[in-house]
Amino acid sequence: MSELLDLAIGAHGGWDRWEQINELKAHFHAEGTVWHVKQWPGAYADMHCSISTRKPHTEFTPFLKEGQHCVWEPDSTAIVADSGELIDKRENPRSFFEGHSIPTPWDEQHLVYFTGYAMWTYLTTPFLFRLPGFTSEEVEPWDENGETWRRLKVTFPEGVPSHSTQQTFYFDQSGLLRRHDYSVEIMGGTTSANYATDHKAFDGLIFPTKRRVYAAGADNRPILDRIAIAIDIWDVQAA
Repeated sequence: MSELLDLAIGAHGGWDRWEQINELKAHFHAEGTVWHVKQWPGAYADMHCSISTRKPHTEFTPFLKEGQHCVWEPDSTAIVADSGELIDKRENPRSFFEGHSIPTPWDEQHLVYFTGYAMWTYLTTPFLFRLPGFTSEEVEPWDENGETWRRLKVTFPEGVPSHSTQQTFYFDQSGLLRRHDYSVEIMGGTTSANYATDHKAFDGLIFPTKRRVYAAGADNRPILDRIAIAIDIWDVQAA
């Protein structure tokens, strides 16, 4: 394990605190051009999610309307009535993105899959990099806006779906996450720069409460003319 990963875990609350937690619940808002392109504007305007800290698992409620929620896991997505009745389920959901590009519209299960793995990744960073199968290495630092950020290149294991197999995480000198780069493979591949700001403490853990995702140019600088995705986290509770 790298010294940078140790620094990052310590800055976000520490491994001992993380080991005490099995679940995180977050209240958040998400908007941006992606939701319009995928034909789901406003779908996550006021959303509650819960994620497992032990395995890839995310639930969102209410999902699209009151009385139902959705469940994401690597091998399936589901829409479930709050009474427990299964409304719809999709096995092997990643395969249903074959041939997709950025303009391709999504159905409900596409939406569950993307947001499920994305929020699980965001809320468990950087702690998930200690899970079995993850590998990480520190690469050359990056200068941006007068600051130097250290970078960790992380390879995700096959059983943990995310934006892409390899992703790069930028940390400031204190170890706080400042930027996160990846290619969204299920959209046909992108060059995305996800900026993490406004860090706050919740239940002994530190989370960036604002994320803004931009396309990145050939020089690795963000193209600021539009925000692909904006996420504002209002509250996080640990259990």
